[in-house]
Amino acid sequence: MRVLSVDEVIVLLSAVQWSAADMARLREWIGHLAQPTECIAVIERAAAGRPCPHCGSARKHRCGRASGLQRFRCLRCRRSHNALTGTPLARLRKKECWLPYLQCLLESRTIRDAAGAVGVDRTTSFRWRHRFVPGAMRDRPKRLSVIVEADETYLLESQKGARNMTRPPRLRGGVASRRGINREHDCLLVARDRNGETCDFHTGRGRVTATQLHACLKPVLPADVLLISDGAVAYRRFAKQAGIMHEAVNVKAGVRARGAIHIQNVNSWHSRFKSWLVKFRGVASRYLINYSGWQRLLDARRLTIPVHLLCVAVQLG
Repeated sequence: MRVLSVDEVIVLLSAVQWSAADMARLREWIGHLAQPTECIAVIERAAAGRPCPHCGSARKHRCGRASGLQRFRCLRCRRSHNALTGTPLARLRKKECWLPYLQCLLESRTIRDAAGAVGVDRTTSFRWRHRFVPGAMRDRPKRLSVIVEADETYLLESQKGARNMTRPPRLRGGVASRRGINREHDCLLVARDRNGETCDFHTGRGRVTATQLHACLKPVLPADVLLISDGAVAYRRFAKQAGIMHEAVNVKAGVRARGAIHIQNVNSWHSRFKSWLVKFRGVASRYLINYSGWQRLLDARRLTIPVHLLCVAVQLG
């Protein structure tokens, strides 16, 4: 039988009506075709020309290879490093599985699903999730544009996976012991401009304060910003202290919008995040910012293929 060329295969595939499940199977199959050297080549291209991660010097020379990666020795501090030194991916193994695993992240697969698709243990899958996602979370805007909506959402504090809990366990998540927002809830602050650029912050337990708003929002807001929020007092105090324009929407009174003054964009992001979070059946509080960053990456749709995620993850902070 004659072997088809790549062009002929592409023509045949283009004529097929693909369902979502078929596309997922095709992506998984293609992901397993990745060569072990492909991931290493991507890593070294992304880190090409970067300075020494220990002292910042640009003067270095080659110093052998280890684990498939070129090592360098710095001429100033005399310490050696490779392309992953100082990144969240340092000392991780099985590099030939990284690109297929990053495709699983783009598809929002659970830990067990991703482990089965890539062929690693579920503990490895968990460890990789919380190394790759924080690395890729660096792809975030340094500044937001002129009109910024800010609002917080609250999730019940979770000690999922903790070996030494500080309270009695709840049955399948449970409910808070008191009504309303209190110290049993984690606060996730989200600021989003009208261009869709988003910044997220885990401010801790309980209601957000003006001090926390100043620490989180002030560095990402331009001088001529119009900040739009709900009627919470903390936002008014922060805006007055920071000297920025502020408009409040009285959501509790049933006011959703006053022309262009609304917080529907950021509330829509909250809704998408909580709906997406359901598939993971609870998230530990210490990893909440990782999951919000993961959703932010998917929502922005800038990093759409595994190579994009890997290139961002290996950059130094």
